[in-house]
Amino acid sequence: MGRIASLSLPLSREDVAELRAGDEVLLSGPVYTMRDAGHERALQCLEETGELPFGLAGSTLFYAGPTPSAAGRPLGSVGPTTASRMDFATPQLFAAGIVAAIGKGKRSPAVVEACRETGSVYLCTVGGVAALLAKAVVASEMVGWDDLGTEALRRLTLVDFPCYVAVDACGRDLYREIEAAASSMA
Repeated sequence: MGRIASLSLPLSREDVAELRAGDEVLLSGPVYTMRDAGHERALQCLEETGELPFGLAGSTLFYAGPTPSAAGRPLGSVGPTTASRMDFATPQLFAAGIVAAIGKGKRSPAVVEACRETGSVYLCTVGGVAALLAKAVVASEMVGWDDLGTEALRRLTLVDFPCYVAVDACGRDLYREIEAAASSMA
């Protein structure tokens, strides 16, 4: 794989320009949870005002629906959602100022191209270990759209949250590289 990078959020385009597909990343700082319904609302706001809502420009989105606090932590669990469900909105959100997104699974060619065009990155984290990932969350705050329940927009504060660079700002796609290597071995 790649190197290990410890990064402070929010990320800049300069920060992510240094990352390469396969790098391990430990994130610390604020990240925003957003899933399908939140993406629809963000796009609506972008269309109506020309800006991302809640000052999200320059932020990192985490495709997750965290559970209520438990075990003395701000969240009981917080695992990644399948990122391809947000592909309908990601290129527009990257173009509007989102610097990075965290989820699980492969992205569409349009999202890979949007990473290259905007200098954004897609980070992946491991699914199925949501209670373990919640240990890297030290604070959780409702920001908006609380009517969406677990899909509400929340600001989480992370400390050494583990991710991998799945698509870098040059458009290198770790998922497709692994698929190509596997098919060449068959």
